[in-house]
Amino acid sequence: MTVHFIGAGPGAPDLLTLRGRDLIAASPVCLYAGSLIPEEMLQHCPQGARIINTAPMSLDGIMAEIVAAHARGLDVARLHSGDLSVWSAMGEQLRRLRELGIPYDITPGVPSFAAGAAALGAELTLPGIAQSVVLTRTSGRASPMPSAETLAAFGATGATLAIHLSIHRLEEVAAELGAHYGMDCPAAVIWRASWPDQRIVRGTLRSIAADVGETMERTALILVGRALAAEGFDESRLYAADYDRRFRAGRADAVKG
Repeated sequence: MTVHFIGAGPGAPDLLTLRGRDLIAASPVCLYAGSLIPEEMLQHCPQGARIINTAPMSLDGIMAEIVAAHARGLDVARLHSGDLSVWSAMGEQLRRLRELGIPYDITPGVPSFAAGAAALGAELTLPGIAQSVVLTRTSGRASPMPSAETLAAFGATGATLAIHLSIHRLEEVAAELGAHYGMDCPAAVIWRASWPDQRIVRGTLRSIAADVGETMERTALILVGRALAAEGFDESRLYAADYDRRFRAGRADAVKG
């Protein structure tokens, strides 16, 4: 018996990985975060599977379902939205599973920031503009931010910022980052990236709060950085004709095929 933690992706059912799909199909029990995962994902569950929406449940209740499945020798598909490596509340479940000696594995998923960048048609790292992406958030009821992890500290780097779980503080976020990026810095808000009702608002740190207004909540992602609208950036050396690399035809050690 194994608990399969599966990143279900940002929302679009076809952005689930093949591995995730196959694990769901092979698991007689499925626990899924119903507030963020579309029901179309559940079509992969085998006939007769026990399917449980964990949105209204406590951690104790979730663990009780897993323990019961373990006692019966039944694999569990545990679906979380996006990718499991950030803000998934997976860590606390893994800790309990280790204490109980229940085996688990983890299948990554498409993260929301990647879906947001795709929706914008943007690369978040451009030569000479930005070579880092910071995934962060602002303090909330569920988890406060460590004192050293501030928007000001991240903004001072000039990196592209992907700010999650913070749409309710958009005006404050824009004002704080404007001191580091300039108020003319490109910004965008993507609501429910990859879902059929996805919405995108583009602007600058000066305009973005007014542009969004009260039209988005909860699952909106804020992206900030010069890379979002840059055109005058250098081309990467990766594909330059004179760039010496082992896959380039003509080199003695070039890899064939």
